[in-house]
Amino acid sequence: MIKTSTTPYGVTLLRVSLGVLFLAHVGLKIFVFTIPGFVAYLSSLGLPALFAYGVMALEFAGGLALILGIYAPWVALPLALEMLGTIVMVHGANGWLFTNKGGGWEYPAFWAVSLVALSLLGDGALALLPARTKVR
Repeated sequence: MIKTSTTPYGVTLLRVSLGVLFLAHVGLKIFVFTIPGFVAYLSSLGLPALFAYGVMALEFAGGLALILGIYAPWVALPLALEMLGTIVMVHGANGWLFTNKGGGWEYPAFWAVSLVALSLLGDGALALLPARTKVR
């Protein structure tokens, strides 16, 4: 049973918390690992250096869009794909638990599923630019 009176607020909590996590995640890349450090890391994985800037831009713009509620269901999908990409390129070989050396795929998988759930649920309450959805 879905509690329709509070569902939009639950979705908003999910949307905003995911957005804050992405801003914290990109902040770690910029201020702790540094931009040149993150570029070098992705290059060491065989990815083009330019890819690092795209990842940081996606996380920053996507995080802000989620917090503000700007087309959140659509923004969540490329962010989920990014998380799946981290499993394939980085964390998948490190085992399940994220506490494993190099971080396992547990956390990125949960993050990806949460983003897909948000995409299916919609914008929630207090969205600045809600995605237009047609209910049948």
